[in-house]
Amino acid sequence: MIKSAENIIVGISIGDLNGIGSEVVLKTFEDSRMLELCTPVIFANVKILSFLKKNFTSTVLMHGIDRLDQITPGKVNVFNLWKEGLDVNAGVNDAKIGEYAIKSFVAATAALKEGVIDVLVTAPINKYNIQSEDFKFPGHTDYLDQELEGNALMMMVQDNLRVGLLTDHIPLSEVASHLTEDLIKKKIETVRKSLIQDFSINKPRIAVLGLNPHCGDGGVIGKEDDEILKPVIKKLFEKGTLVFGPFAADGFFGSNQYDKYDAVIATYHDQGLIPFKTLSFGKGVNYTAGLDKIRTSPDHGTAYDIAGKDEADFGSFKEAVYLAIDIYRSRNLYAEISAKPLKIKEKQL
Repeated sequence: MIKSAENIIVGISIGDLNGIGSEVVLKTFEDSRMLELCTPVIFANVKILSFLKKNFTSTVLMHGIDRLDQITPGKVNVFNLWKEGLDVNAGVNDAKIGEYAIKSFVAATAALKEGVIDVLVTAPINKYNIQSEDFKFPGHTDYLDQELEGNALMMMVQDNLRVGLLTDHIPLSEVASHLTEDLIKKKIETVRKSLIQDFSINKPRIAVLGLNPHCGDGGVIGKEDDEILKPVIKKLFEKGTLVFGPFAADGFFGSNQYDKYDAVIATYHDQGLIPFKTLSFGKGVNYTAGLDKIRTSPDHGTAYDIAGKDEADFGSFKEAVYLAIDIYRSRNLYAEISAKPLKIKEKQL
């Protein structure tokens, strides 16, 4: 059964406490109407968040809880994951703060796996100060890919603009070597499935961008597009997947070609994210598609330069909450329809 709106529990990992995470989280829930859409649970410490709240204008009321079975609808719940105090300094890169960012994220992920929370929204972390003997992942996505079922794929979303990635956080010099037939097939299928069950698009159309300038110009500027991408796209199209390309990346967004497709798949990180962030104006959301659980995040980082100055724009974080809720509803509706398919009676002659 699909949950009523206020009973959708949104778990929130607090991210880097020296960044703008706490500000965008708390400002998002100042609007009481948000509590009609969901029940937030922040994995942190209510005393620390009350202290940080003094650095920016926020009227949000927080409800501290010591156990996850105390979650209260209609409240901004803060699960007191730790009791000790922390030396918090806005704008400072601190390994100790990174340790607590991961403590929050790992605990929230465990709650997501156990079904205590329905979706997870992650506030920004610093990928450098989170590294330790216990956590050796480039970021959120890689850890979630290990802990959850499925194959994670980074997808940036803003309204009807959706940009997925064949490769994400790897050096540019290694991109070509990662573009195998199996990887391309898997990523395209992940995007196709996500568009159907997460965005309720029955017959999604997918565009794939080429790796090389002008898709290699017939091999003059690289052979990967002709020898790897084109054959895979052709095979999938012949089997019924509405996938097209590869398209030359330089003119694809400028000519508004993206409007013709339900998703665009870029071959590497900056090829997709630079045009996406240019078009999304800070309202974009990072969605981890392909997993059995739902995770979203804002499209920005810790923003140390404005942390504690009451200048952070919480629009992207709010959109991340909205998207997580929308996808949760879409997935549940898809599962319900799939479990009870319509029976078509044979026409009697």
